[in-house]
Amino acid sequence: MTVHPAIERMEGVDAGFLYLETPDVHMHTLKIAVLEADPHLTFEVFTAGLLARLEKLPPLRRQAVPVPFGINHPVWVTRPTVDASRHIHQHRVPGAGTMRDLEVLIGRISSTPLDRRFPLWELHFCEGLEGGRIAVVGKMHHALADGAAANALLGNITDVRSAELPTAAPGTYLTTTRTPGRRQLIRWALHDALQQFRDLPGLLARTFAGLRAAAAYRRREEHGVPLPVLNAPRTSINGSLTPRRSFATCSLSLAEFKRVRAQHQGVTLNDLVLAVVSGALRRWMAEHGERPASSLTAGVPVGVDERGAPPRLGGNRVSNLFTTLATDVEDPTERLQTISRTTSHAKHIQDRLGRRTLIDWTQFAPPLPFSGAVRAYSRLRAAAWHPAAFTAIVSNVPGPRERARIGGARLADLFSVGPLADGIGLNVTVWSYIDRMNFSLLACPDLLPDVEVLASYFPAALAELDLDAAGSVGAAPDSPTEGHATA
Repeated sequence: MTVHPAIERMEGVDAGFLYLETPDVHMHTLKIAVLEADPHLTFEVFTAGLLARLEKLPPLRRQAVPVPFGINHPVWVTRPTVDASRHIHQHRVPGAGTMRDLEVLIGRISSTPLDRRFPLWELHFCEGLEGGRIAVVGKMHHALADGAAANALLGNITDVRSAELPTAAPGTYLTTTRTPGRRQLIRWALHDALQQFRDLPGLLARTFAGLRAAAAYRRREEHGVPLPVLNAPRTSINGSLTPRRSFATCSLSLAEFKRVRAQHQGVTLNDLVLAVVSGALRRWMAEHGERPASSLTAGVPVGVDERGAPPRLGGNRVSNLFTTLATDVEDPTERLQTISRTTSHAKHIQDRLGRRTLIDWTQFAPPLPFSGAVRAYSRLRAAAWHPAAFTAIVSNVPGPRERARIGGARLADLFSVGPLADGIGLNVTVWSYIDRMNFSLLACPDLLPDVEVLASYFPAALAELDLDAAGSVGAAPDSPTEGHATA
């Protein structure tokens, strides 16, 4: 049942990110592009260039419209234009314009939620970086796009041949200036609800079969996979969030990552990312006098797009797996192997449960009870009453492999980070760009007050895994490196 071709039902997994949002828990992601100095790239030129490309960026024209009484998920209404003054903002980086000064500004930008009366994105044009560089900070609600979709959107903003994606045929992304009325929204919502409930018996059967298969796999395997909440230790970085956010970065060599990975049999680049996060957190915990009784754990977002699927410009196809950070293992090599082995088991369990099972169940999440429960949980600060689901969010997204340009200016660096979840005060997201692994850390400073210090420990955490340089700096958790981490 279609009200208008430019109006479509939001999928449950996308709507879930709206329901998870509270005044203290913001569900937007950040994309940061650092551009080399270019006198021709002014704020006005950048704004005009972006507006000219809106046809290739359909999610940026989508407005979320709730359904009366919450009887189904909201609808997306695709608008023909956007008001640039509400979405594109100009800033001056404070202080001397260092990378750390930019990170402080990004933390402030991230500390306010997006206005749901308009399409759910902002761009912040930040001038005044050292050497005349410019940073563009994109702030996009997770309901609009996951990491894979954001990567595809980036390809329609940048000027690089290999990043360009097939664009839609004319008329594919139709638009409308009108918002459907209450009666239309209710009638359409009820019709869609009846349609989706036809899928429930099959989903129940698949879920029970998946649970049985996953339980049987757990019984067979000697090395268990941590369970959310039950196996997560209490730490200072877990608790109820406040609206404030802080941000830090660390750039490491992709070639160095690949060289170190090759020294350890059977591990993946993702395993090595988890091990580097683990090593840095061990140092940070030691510096703060924290020694959890068991290992810290990680929630790892994983894409569930079918292999070979065409690029998406919006939406979410992402699930989560839970694994150990093995912070209770002293030896770095053994720690990496423990992470690799546990993560492999977690993937096998997820395969047996069904990679899309969680996504399919979100389609049946009741909007009002779900969002009401989330807001009550946040208002009561209930995340402080129990261990978190896991210690930190850690993800790794492959980015562009060749130099790109935005508005004619060379893209010097690219960073990205996802949101925090209530109870989890740290998100570490890696986006690779050309020859670098760019780590972005988003934290709640009321739980983790010195995220820039944690970021500074990442080079040492990689170095201690380098078997060709045994005994190099960073081998001991009580001898952290100092300063902002860039390499």
